[in-house]
Amino acid sequence: MSLPISHSDSFSLVEQLPILQILVPFVSAPLIVFIGNRTIAWWITFLASLISLLISINLLLLVNDGSIISYHIGGWAPPIGIEYRVDALNAFVLVLIALISTIVAPYAYKSVGNEIPKEHHTLFYAAYLLCVTGLMGVVITGDVFNVFVFLEISSLASYVLISLGSHRDKRALTSAFNYLIIGTIGATFFVIGIGLLYMVTGTLNMIDMAGLLEGKSSSSTVRSAFAFIIVGVGLKLAIYPLHIWLPKAYTFAPSFITAFLAATATKVAIYILLRFMFTIFRPSFLEELNVLNFVILPLSIAAMIIASLIAIFQKDFKGLLAYSSIAQVGYILLGISIMSESGLTAAIIHLFNHGITKVALFMVAGAYVIKRGGSLLTNLQGAGFTMPWTSAAAVVGCLSLIGVPGTAGFISKWILVEAAIENGKWPLAIVIIFSSLLAVVYCGRVIETLYFKNGNDETIVNESPLTMLISIWIASLACIYFGLSTDITISVSDLAAKMLYLK
Repeated sequence: MSLPISHSDSFSLVEQLPILQILVPFVSAPLIVFIGNRTIAWWITFLASLISLLISINLLLLVNDGSIISYHIGGWAPPIGIEYRVDALNAFVLVLIALISTIVAPYAYKSVGNEIPKEHHTLFYAAYLLCVTGLMGVVITGDVFNVFVFLEISSLASYVLISLGSHRDKRALTSAFNYLIIGTIGATFFVIGIGLLYMVTGTLNMIDMAGLLEGKSSSSTVRSAFAFIIVGVGLKLAIYPLHIWLPKAYTFAPSFITAFLAATATKVAIYILLRFMFTIFRPSFLEELNVLNFVILPLSIAAMIIASLIAIFQKDFKGLLAYSSIAQVGYILLGISIMSESGLTAAIIHLFNHGITKVALFMVAGAYVIKRGGSLLTNLQGAGFTMPWTSAAAVVGCLSLIGVPGTAGFISKWILVEAAIENGKWPLAIVIIFSSLLAVVYCGRVIETLYFKNGNDETIVNESPLTMLISIWIASLACIYFGLSTDITISVSDLAAKMLYLK
């Protein structure tokens, strides 16, 4: 397959898009602090997110024909210089991050105002844009050490953002601390793995490293590096049973941050896993080691079943959604474990579809926190009548989470079932269907609480603020749009899978 590559040897705006993707949010963060005005901070955040979205869409259009953009930082060609490398996979993930960041921006205006003390607003938005910068940097860089650097930028910002939820609930501090400890352990494992790879290859450029690793699959150093990286990324990814930090972090963080991180952070960790497994180590290495069959596959099934069962018994809507996220990560890992182009296509499309589904639901949960005094299911009784538009969006999100036809969740689960059957792994198709039935149960509990349990003052409509509803319904309509119009998501996911699975 011919992959034309463009180099950054001129200063036209189009050729500078890869570096602008990082610079826009990165420069906006200190600008917010310098200006120090809460309203202007929100506007800068919104505009930075919107510009980032436009850049990411343009990058996706440039590589949608199978091309690869190679941007050389400072004009130094790789492997000596640092490279930003864009293909169909990371362009798709960049679009997801920027899209989610733009969708949640209007929501943030009221949400942050209600949950974060006013004196912290400017620093809150600055930390948020640093988190966005880190996530985008992880995805766009072609240098393995820079993956670690950007990952730590996003993680450090996340710890701060989660801890700021302590204004509403002091448990946010312990949740942020637990996340910090687990995240630090994961980062340590990850950087040790990178160090071992550097010891073997003498390079940090992904493509150069991949070429130098060929024929070294039997090396104990290479295998140790792979193990360290998988464990390190697994902790960041919250792969079962390394998920202990996620439920509390998502439950007690500010609602705006929970919605953003749930839709992006674990998806970026999955991207890292895909990039290292298939671009650096290559499919032949995975087949020889058989780690997907003996490690990732069982853990993905455990996540799909056990996390779904735990979600059924949650008393808090946010906690329910958090355990659901662990289960949905299991679906994506299951697609990867099938070890085929169709399985990878299913994993990549579910990565995107689950992102837009979960951001809608967590924004709904945040609206209930503001208007109903909390996200406990007991607080939500009768909310279907007092908050009709918010609750209708909750139903749409729940249907997508289950995988009802006409929603984004159905498309990715359908392709995943097809991939399992196509590769002769029909028992996995049964597991997928069974896990989806468990989703019916816990989503059914939410819908039952909203519409069939009596609350106080059901005749008084106390709807979410308009700016929050706009964000909630953009995400909810996206769940429907990407469930009915699948050309973009399937074609890009299929192209990304084909490029990853080149042996």
